[in-house]
Amino acid sequence: MTQARAITLNALSLYAVALVLMAAFAAQFILNELPCPLCLLQRILFAALAIGPILNIRFGPRPSHYAMSLLAAVAGAVASTRQVLLHILPGDAGYGSALLGYHYYTWALIGFIAAIILIATVMLFDRQFEDDGAVLPPTGGPLAQIAVWLVIALTAANVVTTLLECGFGACADNPVVYEMLK
Repeated sequence: MTQARAITLNALSLYAVALVLMAAFAAQFILNELPCPLCLLQRILFAALAIGPILNIRFGPRPSHYAMSLLAAVAGAVASTRQVLLHILPGDAGYGSALLGYHYYTWALIGFIAAIILIATVMLFDRQFEDDGAVLPPTGGPLAQIAVWLVIALTAANVVTTLLECGFGACADNPVVYEMLK
């Protein structure tokens, strides 16, 4: 795998993270389902998952960049597993609505596990870490730059909506109102 191909894959991974964050916002605003504290933590960890690809696009692929994303994916898998286990008892309806039979936190667990596997697989290709002499755009090109700024914008929007939902205190376990707007 060349550096150029690795950067393209990193840009595509950023679009995947953006899709997850947009789906979370769709549930929040279209279905009027405010995210619980564990849901917010999972959103943060999806945004943290994007740090490695952003650094790879800006500075070139490095094992340390992938490692940061790998650690975020492991932490995300732990947080989403915790939420799955909270709602595993028979008769527990779970938190929020389901999508294709699974709640969002179950989809988050699947997404984090997929990220762990994909990151580990991409790291097997050592050639991406070598300088192959190819002249790359300093920022990965327009496809990569749009992905970077899309994830940054969605992360900033998540920070704003979390502040509106929780205020400056602890978030409610089962939020029903935006604290800063009441």
